Amino acid sequence: MAFLRAAVFAALFLGWIVPTPARAQDVTLTSPDGAVEISGTLLGFDGEFYRVDTQYGELTVDGSGVICDGPGCPNLSEFVAELAFSGSSAMGEVLLPALIEGFALRKGLRTNRINQDPTHFDYSLHRPDDGAAVARFLFRITTTDEGFADLLANEADVVMALREIRSNEHQRAYEAGMGNMTDARRSRVLALDAMVPVVAPGNPVRTVSVPQLAQVFSGQIVNWQELGGPNAPIALHLPAVGSGMAQAVEDRLLAPVRLDVADDIQRHDRSGTLARAVTTDPFALGIASFSETGTARPLTLTGSCGYRLSATRRTIKTEDYPLTSPMFLYLPARRLPQIGREFLSYAQSPAAQVVIRRAGFVDQAPEYIRVSAQGDRLANAIQAAGEEVKLSELHRMVKMMKPTTRLSTSFRFETGSTRPDAQSRANIAQLARALEVGTYDARKLIFVGFSDGEGAAEGNRRIALKRAQAVRDAVLAAAETMDSTRTEIGIEAFGEALPMACDDSAWGRQVNRRVEVWVR
Repeated sequence: MAFLRAAVFAALFLGWIVPTPARAQDVTLTSPDGAVEISGTLLGFDGEFYRVDTQYGELTVDGSGVICDGPGCPNLSEFVAELAFSGSSAMGEVLLPALIEGFALRKGLRTNRINQDPTHFDYSLHRPDDGAAVARFLFRITTTDEGFADLLANEADVVMALREIRSNEHQRAYEAGMGNMTDARRSRVLALDAMVPVVAPGNPVRTVSVPQLAQVFSGQIVNWQELGGPNAPIALHLPAVGSGMAQAVEDRLLAPVRLDVADDIQRHDRSGTLARAVTTDPFALGIASFSETGTARPLTLTGSCGYRLSATRRTIKTEDYPLTSPMFLYLPARRLPQIGREFLSYAQSPAAQVVIRRAGFVDQAPEYIRVSAQGDRLANAIQAAGEEVKLSELHRMVKMMKPTTRLSTSFRFETGSTRPDAQSRANIAQLARALEVGTYDARKLIFVGFSDGEGAAEGNRRIALKRAQAVRDAVLAAAETMDSTRTEIGIEAFGEALPMACDDSAWGRQVNRRVEVWVR
């Protein structure tokens, strides 16, 4: 197959003659001299290149070198670029429309939204002078599962997902010629979200541990008394089956402790609907999106050691909150229209981060966190210090922190792996871009490694140092055009000296295993 594809491209650009089977196709692409002819089913046209399914497989052909004939040929004089999105309602209903409006404003274009039905709408972008349409963004509001199904059926160009692609979806996409969808170039973290346990405002329970939360949603804990509340059954609420948020609950909350979701759970198509249902039921407990908790009251996550973590914009951005849930865009290995590429580039720009934040979501723009805001963390460090974490180590850590400022950009790792997790891979690319454009010129960045408290303290410090070095190396490798003489880069490690959560659960240990960035 690789030889055949190479032969077709050689024929197109070098003038070789390729025999074409005599069968009906919806397009035929012919070179100006008629020597080369390619027939097939038109899969897409981006204004520059045709994407055609032929007997040789899927081919991408430069439109400037061929003449298109057949009922599937686009009207070149009135071409309007199209980009089809499908997937998460949380992303499609608010976040993407807000970004399209911001992108259009930046490009000097007018927008027009047309609602087709409850699950479909279009955004068209028009030139202000003559009103001509230049692009159309097509949306199908459904679930993450359905988004990937639409991509595999060639009915969507971009998937909006609240979870990472699963192995079976990745395999089918690879077999369909869409490339390695687990590659960093095939996915982008657009914004950040979190799974937040919510109750009615009048519910007396204020905190819950992550292990307890897993036991509740697996049906092992069924009464509020077991959580310190009244003697009443717990009414459970989750997003719809197949939604990214519901699957994130299964993958991030239940799977690590080998539990399955309970059967008697009320499901909701929208997080906003879930939050409203929980608000009106004093015995309800739900897991909602951070951006859509509404008037329901979030519970604080706690542990046996007394540490508390609430879902806030800052704790989600730093991943200190353990139930973070990045919002992904997945893109197949195919050429998108130029305006589509421009939009995706804009969506990761500093201007887009402002739009994301104003739309109620957690952006990825780095923030500075001063030592004066580290009170709880330093108090926890003193409280947790055992015989192995000596006072001199805490002194050394405070001495390093005092003249520096922590960035909200943090790095954590996949469970049981040294590979950075999805949000951290996005942070590597973002920090690399900042280094390339000189954001930290004349400053010093220190990559600081921390660990959980399992094992010997000195061994943990060495492991944390290796993680800090690995993250630093990954950032520098990505910052290809950086001037290394303008920014000083260092590494440091304090092992288990600054825990963020209790070490009594896999979730707490994962939160504690991290690399932070401090700036001087």
